[in-house]
Parts: sequence; C-alpha cells; structure tokens
Amino acid sequence: MRLDLQKRGCVVTVWSDVIGEPTIRDFEHARASALAAKADAVVGLGGGSAMDLAKLVAAFLNSQQPLHEAFGVGKLRGRATPLVCLPTTSGTGSEVSPIAILLDEADELKKGVVSEHLVPDAAFVDPLLTISMPPAVTAATGMDALTHCIESYANKTAHPLVDTWALDGIRLISRYLARAVEHGNDLEARTAMSQASLYGGLCLGPVNTAAVHALAYPLGGEFHVAHGVSNAVLLPHVLEFNLPAAPARYADIALAMGLPPIDDVLDMARSGVAEVAALAVRCSVPMRLSDFGITAAAIDRMAKAAMTVTRLLDRNVRQVTEQDARDIYQKAL
Repeated sequence: MRLDLQKRGCVVTVWSDVIGEPTIRDFEHARASALAAKADAVVGLGGGSAMDLAKLVAAFLNSQQPLHEAFGVGKLRGRATPLVCLPTTSGTGSEVSPIAILLDEADELKKGVVSEHLVPDAAFVDPLLTISMPPAVTAATGMDALTHCIESYANKTAHPLVDTWALDGIRLISRYLARAVEHGNDLEARTAMSQASLYGGLCLGPVNTAAVHALAYPLGGEFHVAHGVSNAVLLPHVLEFNLPAAPARYADIALAMGLPPIDDVLDMARSGVAEVAALAVRCSVPMRLSDFGITAAAIDRMAKAAMTVTRLLDRNVRQVTEQDARDIYQKAL
C-alpha cells in the first residue's frame, strides 16, 4: 500500500489510496513519522486501511506498550492522542468501531486490536467524499458493509439495539448498492450506502462479526484479496452452512433484503442466501476463489489459519470445525 503522512500544524493526517489492510511495517513507519512531526492529534482520512492505521498511530503515539501485546480483545492499555476519522468509502465503518486490523506479513495473517480506546473522538461521514470511488471499490466495500450487518444480526451475541442497525443496514444496501456501483454520482445511493456502512460499524463494537470474516482473513493475508471481496466470495457459503442453526434470523435477513414472504422459514432463509449471491454478481464481484489464483492446494493451510481467529469463530451461530472450514473453502473454490 502507499502511505502518506501530511502535517497540518500539529495534526498528522494518515491516508491511503488503495484497498488492503496496512501491515505492521506500515504501522511502524507511520508511528515514527508522527513522532518526528511531534503530532498531538491524528486524522484518519480514507477507507478502512487509512482509518485503522490512524487509530493505531493515535493509540501508540505516546505509549510504551509493544504492539504485539495489544492484539486481541481488551488488551490495549489506552490512548492519549486525539483522533478523528473521515471515511471516503462505504464499507468498514471503522470511523465508529473499536477495531483496527493489521497484516502480519511474517504469519501471512491479519490480526486485530479490539479496544474501546480505538473508538475515534469524532467521526464525520460525508457521502460526497465517496463519489469518486470506482465501481469495483464501491462493490467490494458495500459487500463488506453487508457482511457486517448480516453477521451481527445472525450472531450468538446478537442484541436488540444492534439488530435495528443491522436490519436497517441490510435494507439500505440491498436497495442502493447496485445503484451506487452503476451510477457513482447518484448522491441518494451514496448517502444510503454511507449510512449503511455507519450502521455496520456501530454493530462491530457490541456484537462484531463471525465465521465469514474469520475465513476471509487468510484470503487477504496470503493472497492479498481485497477484504470486501473476500467476504463476498465466502458469504453465501458460510450462510448456507449456518442456516440450520438460525433459520428464523436468516429469514428476517431475507425479508430485510426486500424478498417476498414465504411461509416456510427455512425456504425464506434460503432465498436470502441466494439473493446475497445475486447482489454480488449484479455488482460484478468475482465469486470464486479460483478467480484469484487460489487452488485446492491452499485449502488446508487456509483452514488452519482461519481456526486461529477464535474471537470471531466463537460468535458464529454454528460451531465451525477445521473440516467445516475446508468444506466451505472447497465450495467457494
């Protein structure tokens, strides 16, 4: 990724113009640059990569805690530096979430820092900042937001308030994502997608995601598949696997996507899974692992890597074994 730090008085702005998780090396470079600039505030301007990096720079700018000690949930000691985020994509919701993801290139795996201290002090969500997103980026980030909302609604730790955000996000994305992809200057569609992305980000703190994201991590870590695309490829297959564990929840998701009611709950849920895949296809998202040069030879090591992401797998509505992960990857191949 390309990283730039721009000093504006005492504020350092962290921004990037590509999709993909920042690496530990990027973090170290950004933190060193911010220290050299003697910054006393940080602004994250861009997509999830830029905002995640900004959040970590702010958290570690004046901290003696080693980065590796903060990976996981609730391990970050604190943050003293003011932090503001402005998203230019509609996908991660990082501007309101307590999560930041880094790619550990040595392990070829994405690792997360999850802490209340990473929630920015202020977030400014302006749909006009998303107008210039190319169609492919719009589609990938939109599918990421959809995954956030779906996995938060069908989740072991689901909560009634979060359910409201999740279902509203699903409604908006189902109605407006294809429009935003096809007509980038459609401000109504861009506004709806910005709102949906924000809802998805709000879901991540109290509930978070589950198996789709856990299985998507190795795709980004080893094969550098864009995060939203990784989620889109795996989403229908994980939902199909999960259906028996929460058919009523997935039926609600199908209704939120605007599908006509079906008396049989399981059939209603299945129609939602089909609609998720159809939406990705309408937005021209590649939907096979083989489209990215991934072969069957990689399945075993991807499954092993995915099983290490227990903070997300533990929230999935159905237990996922290593063999289950292999089977899901095989179906997505």
